[in-house]
Amino acid sequence: MVFNKKFKDQVALITGAGSGLGSALAFALGKQGAKLILGDVNQIALQKVVADLTALDIQVAFNVCDVSQNTDQVALVQLALDTWGRLDIAVNNAGICPPMHSFHEISEADFDFAMNVNTKGVFLGMKHQLSAMVKSELSGVILNVSSVAGLGAAPKLASYSASKYAVIGLTKTAAVEYAKKNIRINAICPFYTQTPLVTESQLSDKIEFLNNSSPMKRLATTDEIIDVMLMLCSPQNTYMTGQAIAVDGGVTAL
Repeated sequence: MVFNKKFKDQVALITGAGSGLGSALAFALGKQGAKLILGDVNQIALQKVVADLTALDIQVAFNVCDVSQNTDQVALVQLALDTWGRLDIAVNNAGICPPMHSFHEISEADFDFAMNVNTKGVFLGMKHQLSAMVKSELSGVILNVSSVAGLGAAPKLASYSASKYAVIGLTKTAAVEYAKKNIRINAICPFYTQTPLVTESQLSDKIEFLNNSSPMKRLATTDEIIDVMLMLCSPQNTYMTGQAIAVDGGVTAL
């Protein structure tokens, strides 16, 4: 099967690859020539994605990965090095959305869960991804998935918002530290998107409200977010680093 090969021979690691943006990005990068290292905490979903990719002759290796666990993150990066000897692109996509509550009703457990997966998961991923990239003395790209909730208020989702703000802080700080190593680090900040995290969650009965919250009066499609993720990871995008890019239908312009 013949595809555009913009990412030919690039080794790309994606967390949260079992569904949603993670799986869609895996197909997009794989079809453009990337060799894939995929991780997800859901083994069954991850194996289904891997089987579908393999059927397209896309090269892929995978590990079950809980991003909040240091050993899992180490193993995922090591899988890239053991399989293909390098790591060119890392996308820290795995994330969760805790239950919606007023600020004073948020439990400590829900706050910790959001921070462990959404923030600590990105920190641990970047820590080991950067180590591999620095040792290789090659250029590299890291893309972190934040949210418009990391750029502004997110009523009833304070712990989620806090975790996504922190992702942007990690992104900007690391981008400045590693710019001289030619490692570019950016974050993407989508508005609500038509993925299972929204359409099959506590938010599913609020779709009409969410549509009306956007100046474009609709949610983003998965393809619209993936197109920007590909641009941020592209070998042709060589001078953008330390940015938090809103892809939000105009929400943050209000």
